[in-house]
Amino acid sequence: MQGAGDPTRAAILHAADAFSSPARLAGRPEEAARAVAEVEHLAVELSTGPRWVGLSPLAGLRLQEARAELRGVLGIPPDAPPQAVIDQLYAASRALRAGDPARAAAALSPAVFPAGGSATLARLAALPPLPRTASATAFAYQEMVRSDSERRFGPARSVPERTPR
Repeated sequence: MQGAGDPTRAAILHAADAFSSPARLAGRPEEAARAVAEVEHLAVELSTGPRWVGLSPLAGLRLQEARAELRGVLGIPPDAPPQAVIDQLYAASRALRAGDPARAAAALSPAVFPAGGSATLARLAALPPLPRTASATAFAYQEMVRSDSERRFGPARSVPERTPR
């Protein structure tokens, strides 16, 4: 992610927005490729990254489930290396933004995208509803906001009930 102060925070923000509605990515394979790459990144980073220990461990687990859902839809093998998936999806997204669909298709290697680049781009342009992904990215966003709030203001405290005198 170029220009982002913190690529993981940027990925959380963008992915949560991108997957908030199935219509959000319809016909936009360049943005879908970027959002899928972000989920790949988040599934690894929020599960193993030491910076994110303040988030619920469920965030990483749910993002791993989202990654599995996305890989199933796009035909990405479960054992494909996450960094290869991320790099190729970002390369395809950049090529599409530059108006070069042939270069975008070529960026998606058959080892990682067995259906082929053109078929994968077509799938990215017409993603089905992705309930696990939508839920996981929204949860990661909520956890980031909660963690930020706790860092600023301390943990939320319950207010003791007042008894009438």
